[in-house]
Amino acid sequence: MVSTPSGLARAALKQRCDRIVTGHPAALPQNEMLAIADWMARHEYGADEYGTGQLIDDFEHKVAAVLGKEAAVYMPSGTMASLIALRIWADRAHNPDFGMHATAHQELHEELAYRKLHQLRGHVIGQEGEPLLARDLAYLDLPLSSIVIELPMREIGGRLAPWEDLQRQRQIATSRGVRLHLDGARLWETRSFYEARSYAEIAALFDSVYVSLYKGIGGLSGAMLAGDKAFIAEARTWLARHGGTVYRQYPIVASAAMRFDARLERMPHYYQRALSLARSLHALPGVAVRPEVPEVNLMHLRFDMPPHRWEAARDTIAASERIWLGKPRAVAVQPVTDVEIYAGEGLMALSDDEVVGAYQKLLVLARMSGP
Repeated sequence: MVSTPSGLARAALKQRCDRIVTGHPAALPQNEMLAIADWMARHEYGADEYGTGQLIDDFEHKVAAVLGKEAAVYMPSGTMASLIALRIWADRAHNPDFGMHATAHQELHEELAYRKLHQLRGHVIGQEGEPLLARDLAYLDLPLSSIVIELPMREIGGRLAPWEDLQRQRQIATSRGVRLHLDGARLWETRSFYEARSYAEIAALFDSVYVSLYKGIGGLSGAMLAGDKAFIAEARTWLARHGGTVYRQYPIVASAAMRFDARLERMPHYYQRALSLARSLHALPGVAVRPEVPEVNLMHLRFDMPPHRWEAARDTIAASERIWLGKPRAVAVQPVTDVEIYAGEGLMALSDDEVVGAYQKLLVLARMSGP
């Protein structure tokens, strides 16, 4: 019988696993707090107050410099950062209309906050299953204040527009007076695809840039919003209006700052690890890798079975072998299971044979479990 724990039991099952296929292994809370305390002591950082303090100031300047922008501001979440950017561009253009892909975070994962909180109007552009391209911008006949471009596009497997196409998008936007906002939640992962162009070169194509501090970097949470000085000054005002100037933020900021340099250096290695695993998985019947050749260290795996059977088999393997194989993503196509794989420190500690063998065992268990 295949066991099917749920809720808190399933979370506890994952925590007992000492091998994970996707992402970075999470440190125990007590160990994370000790590491943060030690790092702050060595750098002689004190506590911040309502978002001001040497630690936050130093890290904001560092991220701004990496992105080639005049300034940056720390924010509790990427949702807040991008909403604020869209609001600023809308106010300056006196136009509440902005463009986004159908898979944009603003449309899928924020309860339509752009509409409910800011009375903005989002318009879907681009083709289903494809990254946003210059041709999509060229066909627009609606005046827009800004366009959100996600690099890479998570919901379609980490896809990216070619570099020359991005440059053309910038030209079209400039000619029409449209601002480009970069949803760079996973921007740190893109340099290998763009032939090692610097983050500053990539960010230079955009008027404002949001980057995550916890996805690829592995901090506890948080984000940075970057742009020119006037933009960031305005963003700080909106940060206060959103209630984002939390009294103490230093543990969260430090958790990202202390990992920042090392994780950026590791990104090319994560990408090569993703390529290797994708090649190995192509030989496993019953699993499709999307895209066939990963463009960043992120890919989607499609299994020809319903999610409840996939999860039950995964849980059985997790309990017996203490390896966590991911979780299903919501998909429109049924009955299949899509699983996102992010090549991070978890996958770096595993061989292709280990991972492929675990998925092979999952397929056998799921087929034995019936409908």
